Amino acid sequence: MNFGRVAVSAVVAWFVYLLLSPLVNNYLLAELYAGHAAVFRPQAEMNLVLGLGVTLVGFFVFAYAYAKGYEGGTGAVEGLRFGVVVGLLLACFAVTWNYVVLPVSGTLALAWVVDTLVEMAIYGVVVGLIYKPIAGRK
Repeated sequence: MNFGRVAVSAVVAWFVYLLLSPLVNNYLLAELYAGHAAVFRPQAEMNLVLGLGVTLVGFFVFAYAYAKGYEGGTGAVEGLRFGVVVGLLLACFAVTWNYVVLPVSGTLALAWVVDTLVEMAIYGVVVGLIYKPIAGRK
């Protein structure tokens, strides 16, 4: 495993997240969130440092898992496939349970599922394009 490339791909994917996530949450889903404002913490109570820090750790786990499962295919295609699998996993375990326990509409839950699948696919492509195994190893 090429740990240097794992680290670089994790950090780059996190930077893509820093650009993409606000676009999705502050613009594309803004109306849905506004209709569910009572469900969420007020902005002043949100701990963004914690959220962003743990997300960075999550990208290291994401990149590490990609490297462990790397099968030698084309980086972008393998990354896309990996990202979709992770997105499905998150949608099944986390997004569904958010819908079950939070009083949000099915429309918002579906938007979260689509967002999770698309974003994880994008992050998978980013990691797949950057990660390269150590020469001579698969």
